[in-house]
Amino acid sequence: MIKLVIEALLPFELGIRVYDPRYAHTFYFKRKARFQKARTRREFSIALPVSPEVLELEIFDKHAPADYAFKVHDFKIEKMEEQKLWATEEQHRFMEFAISFSQKAGYVKAGFFDSPNHEFLFQYLSKITDAFGNELITPARTHRKMPRVQISQSLFQGYTIPIRVAILAHEGCHWFLNTRSQKTADLCGIKNYLDYGFPTIEAVYAVTKVFGKHPELVGAAQVQRTKDVIEFIENYRSNA
Repeated sequence: MIKLVIEALLPFELGIRVYDPRYAHTFYFKRKARFQKARTRREFSIALPVSPEVLELEIFDKHAPADYAFKVHDFKIEKMEEQKLWATEEQHRFMEFAISFSQKAGYVKAGFFDSPNHEFLFQYLSKITDAFGNELITPARTHRKMPRVQISQSLFQGYTIPIRVAILAHEGCHWFLNTRSQKTADLCGIKNYLDYGFPTIEAVYAVTKVFGKHPELVGAAQVQRTKDVIEFIENYRSNA
């Protein structure tokens, strides 16, 4: 867990990025925050339940080449509390495989990725298409009767690692629960994701990211799906 306090000397927009500098598209945290008044302070906590051997943190003014608008105070690195993932051994293995793949999905080539014991298979496609070759907006999809997930490289490369994990946890729940219900898979996947210690806001992003790029597809079902996710997260926090 990285903790730091930012003090604004001027009104500005802050950018925070945490990534593996050795590889492209490996963001473990990515956030922006607007400071509307000078001499205001905000504390940021960056949860990293998984991290690479080398990690780089950038804190910067998003609209100026020089970072004169702020100061960094109280920079600390703390160990996270041990998390308990209440799931079957099979689900544990899937989550470990999903996290491992999410960490490298930004820079590996498209192809087939097998779990260590050949239990699960990820088919990493340059893009997911329909029967006519048209690209679909879904970042991933799974076969409910077979532990195989198709993943869109063109979409995954633009996501943070926590968002990738949230999406794959959702897909895993479609298979483990043998369900077509998006709500059921959402809440099952988010629980596994949050139990692991990943940040809550990315769980919401995982649901809304696609629809943010395609507002023409947003309807009552998508709005309700987002509300269900937010309500589940709020209940999870209050019972934690």
